[in-house]
Amino acid sequence: RVNGHHQENDMENLSLFEIVKLGKSATQSVVDDWIESYKTDRDPALLELINFFIHCSGCKGAVSSEMFRHMQNSEIIRKMTEEFDEDSGDYPLAMAGLVWKKFKLSLCEFIAVLVRQCQYSIIYDEYMMDMVISLLTGLSDSQVRAFRHTSTLAAMKLMTALVNVALNLSINLDNTQRQYETERNKSIGKRANERLELLLQKRKELQENQDEIENMMNAIFKGVFIHRYRDVIAEIRVVCIEEIGMWMKMYSEAFLNDSYLKYVGWTMYDKQGEVRLKCLTALQGLYYSRELNARLELFTSRFKDRIVSMALDKEYDVAVQAIKLLTLALHNDEILTAEDCESIYHLVYSAHRPVAVAAGEFLYKKLFSHHGPEDEGRPRRGRQCLNANLIRTTVLFFLESELHEHGAYLVDSLWDCASELLKDWESMISLLLDEPYPGEEALTDAQEAALIDIMLCAVRQTCECHPPTGRGPGKRVLTAKEKKTQLDDRTKITETFAVALPLLLAKYSVDPEKVTNLLQFPQYFDLEIYTTGRLEKHLDALLRQVRDVVEKHTDKDVLEACSMTFHALCNEDFTIYNRVDIVRSQILDEQIDKFHRLLEDVLQEGEEPDEDDAYQVLSTLKRITAFHNAHDLTKWDLFTSNYKLLNSGLQNGDMPEQIVAHALQCTHYVILWHLAKVSEGSASKDDMVLLRRQVRAFCLMCQRYLNSISTVVKEQAFTILCDALLIFSYQIVASGREALEPLVFSSDASLQSELLNFILDHVFVDQDEDSSTDDEANKIEALHRRRNLLAAFCKLIIYNVVEMKTGADIFKQYMRYYNDYGDIIKETMSKARQIDKIQCAKTLILSLQQLFNEMLSDLGCNFDRSTSAFCGIKELARRFSLTFGLDQLKTREAIAMLHKDGIEFAFKEPSPQGEGGPPLNLAFLDILSEFSSKLLRQDKKTVHLYLERFMTFQMALQRDDCWLPLISYRNSLQMGADDDTLSVISGMSSRSSARSRRSKPPAASKRKLSSDVSVWVNREQSGPHTPVMMSSPHIVSTVLRDAKKLLPEQGYMGVYSMSNETQHTPLQQPHQHMDYNRRGSGLMEDDEEPIVEDVMMSSEERLDDLNEGMDFDTMDIDLPPSKNRRERSELKPDYFDPASIMDDSVSILSSIFLWGNSH
Repeated sequence: RVNGHHQENDMENLSLFEIVKLGKSATQSVVDDWIESYKTDRDPALLELINFFIHCSGCKGAVSSEMFRHMQNSEIIRKMTEEFDEDSGDYPLAMAGLVWKKFKLSLCEFIAVLVRQCQYSIIYDEYMMDMVISLLTGLSDSQVRAFRHTSTLAAMKLMTALVNVALNLSINLDNTQRQYETERNKSIGKRANERLELLLQKRKELQENQDEIENMMNAIFKGVFIHRYRDVIAEIRVVCIEEIGMWMKMYSEAFLNDSYLKYVGWTMYDKQGEVRLKCLTALQGLYYSRELNARLELFTSRFKDRIVSMALDKEYDVAVQAIKLLTLALHNDEILTAEDCESIYHLVYSAHRPVAVAAGEFLYKKLFSHHGPEDEGRPRRGRQCLNANLIRTTVLFFLESELHEHGAYLVDSLWDCASELLKDWESMISLLLDEPYPGEEALTDAQEAALIDIMLCAVRQTCECHPPTGRGPGKRVLTAKEKKTQLDDRTKITETFAVALPLLLAKYSVDPEKVTNLLQFPQYFDLEIYTTGRLEKHLDALLRQVRDVVEKHTDKDVLEACSMTFHALCNEDFTIYNRVDIVRSQILDEQIDKFHRLLEDVLQEGEEPDEDDAYQVLSTLKRITAFHNAHDLTKWDLFTSNYKLLNSGLQNGDMPEQIVAHALQCTHYVILWHLAKVSEGSASKDDMVLLRRQVRAFCLMCQRYLNSISTVVKEQAFTILCDALLIFSYQIVASGREALEPLVFSSDASLQSELLNFILDHVFVDQDEDSSTDDEANKIEALHRRRNLLAAFCKLIIYNVVEMKTGADIFKQYMRYYNDYGDIIKETMSKARQIDKIQCAKTLILSLQQLFNEMLSDLGCNFDRSTSAFCGIKELARRFSLTFGLDQLKTREAIAMLHKDGIEFAFKEPSPQGEGGPPLNLAFLDILSEFSSKLLRQDKKTVHLYLERFMTFQMALQRDDCWLPLISYRNSLQMGADDDTLSVISGMSSRSSARSRRSKPPAASKRKLSSDVSVWVNREQSGPHTPVMMSSPHIVSTVLRDAKKLLPEQGYMGVYSMSNETQHTPLQQPHQHMDYNRRGSGLMEDDEEPIVEDVMMSSEERLDDLNEGMDFDTMDIDLPPSKNRRERSELKPDYFDPASIMDDSVSILSSIFLWGNSH
């Protein structure tokens, strides 16, 4: 009781805002307490309510009694604006966290309960509501966002509460009128005059109250909504649209008309997705009711096209709700045209699952949900059942959508609304196997293929219980109920297709496409059913059909499907294993014996095999290769046979390319299966030695085939060789597999060079140069093959199989082939940087140096730096610079090494003009300047010191155009730093003491910076990097200078001021904001709707999308000065202040340059 008493006293001392914020008291009791205080003394109570709204806005000020009595609302608001806390741009409605989300709900509930409790007396006293509405209207017009947002929310919730009161009044008024009419219509003897007078008085009172409420609502609507529904802040516009949707739904008699609907229609063109989304959800509540549809006809005809176009909105959430709204609009068949519907139909193939599912529901409701009287007498099973007719419709739709062949996407889109239809396997099988009834049209060949495809996709979706690849997050954990459903469905699938599949294979055995799909069904069987259901005879029939397919077909997809079927059925956990294994062994024995016999004949003849022999060898080899992919065939020793075949092809050069390609692939499988057995640990030493010999012989064979005249063979050999090098690299011994170390195969320099040259010759070619491909489909296929080749080689780089510097020839193609291979090259650079930042940086600068040398050889030493070649290299350097990211500390050493290599390259070659002229590669400094922005401030000084070592005093005084790269590079090193003539040590030591007082580092890590830098600057040049142009007596070390700040003109480094050309001004995109000012009185006038930009999912508007959230208007102040000051104070000084970096960091950087010189 004592604790409760103290808690009660504490609550009494809290303000109304704090009570609502805490949320510990019931809103009803809080409102009742306030009403009691209002009835006792209304001025203090009303003052408390006013301060409640002020505090809800985040304002720390308060309205005093004196201000309340003597100041107008506008003066109070001005005073509160002055007292607003400018140190924070946050306010309760904008703050994150559970507490503030709960506060927003509590605020809305407080307003609703307040009006509900006051609806019979207080709101009609012409005092409380007038003051509150006046205050909220004034605050909603404030330039302070916090006031405007909070007051708009409060005003809209107040309006919603008043709409509810008006609705109740309207109902009571109608009831009173009915009672009055009933009483008056009675005979004079039975009529009660007193009751008539009471009803008349009550009606008058209700009418007056209704007029009062309407005046309040008009004041809020015209004073707040009309201005704020087009506010520059999206959250405020969302509040307005959400509430007007509530009004139209709650009190449709008053609000569901064109005068209010037009605001929702106009706002559907808003640039912010959340606002457009709220418009659609508001309209869904209206279209859901069939009764309200009649009042929406004019609105629908005016804005229907906009709603249809929003199905393609760039915001997926908006697109989903637009499709759902159109689905609700299907109540009226006359609203949407066939063209409108078709624009929604194709979205079932969207990669975004929610959009596709919404489109699937639209499709199902439009095409499948209409049942006529003739459908009532249909049988429940067979070709003539209702589902069979719907399946036909699905197949026709699938075939008519010519742009898409993705049956899995269509099935997934319809799954949520039509899963029962898609699981009707009996009807599907009946359509495929049963003869058509008299007068019934049979399925065409294309329709049969489409039905089998849809049936397979439905089976896969049923068994895997997750969307197809590319749509959705992938696999998820199933609930117990979902697991049970999955098992039941799988049992049903097995029981149904175990019987039907042999029949289907027998009917379509000669059609490769249909057979390929049909052979995938056993992967989803519950194999135990074959035994428990006594279906062994159907299993034998299935095996006979599969064996027949293997003998008939040579198509790769069909043979791989047969191989995977045996792989699925040959499961040792089930009793059917022996039965299946016998058939599999018979097939393989026949094919391998046949292959050995044919190969022996071909090799003995010593001549080019004729077409019949070549076909027999190729078809047999195709079957063996397809089975070897999924089955272990090592006991048949296929390596020897294939090696002989490949060796014969090299010696004679007459072996057909397809035979060679499949022999390479088959040999690759032999080695992988052999490796799998060895990796298990049960292999003998002889097996290890044999595998090692096979790997080396096979890699050498692939290397020799890289020079084949056949493109197919060369590409196959290259891909397999890259895979083999990756598999048998040093990483094979990882994870405790040290026993496999003898198998490691490392590529030598010649092999790496040959692989690189292959990439340069066969991947980096223009489409026009590739004369072998003419039509668009072939060009796309050729590009896909080239991308695979490049990816295979790039894997060797990122796994350290080949030296990283070989990537320089790849990286330099980044800009030229950006559209074709940009993603692969960028990912390779990213992975390479993760492995070794410094080596990656050296590789990037090497690629730029190679391009620079190529340009010199083409244009000569007197080239113009405005040429496209030089500008292209400079742009490539800029792109490389962007890949280093924003964290300069992580890439510090790598960037420093990059500058070091670049400076040495620039001064490496002497001037072709003789002494006094610029070095041959001096223009490379202009390219190198693109990386200067990635240097930390103190590192720029260190790099500048290193640059001075290569310069003579005369170089610093040159003003000719040929010396501009040096001037530009020096300027880039001076940008963002203090005067570059100031010693690095003086800048460091003056501020390092403050840091040392905060955290004292271990003694072992202390280094004398001055001595390091002095040694670094004054160290004598030695080795191959000695610059030709250097004359050491002319170098003036900045370390020896006085620590005071020198003006630029006081040292030779300040001879040239920074060029204006180096100061780039970012392109300012003109911003277009909404213009809702064009308003009239009627909904249908053309000049009614605002001129705003339609935001759709088109590539043309991506630039505008970047500016979408940047609305500028004088309405919104947002306290930018103080907020910016606060943000600056919160920024870490480490990124800007050289003194904030630990002292040893510069020593580390200096040691990088020293290390480079010593090597």
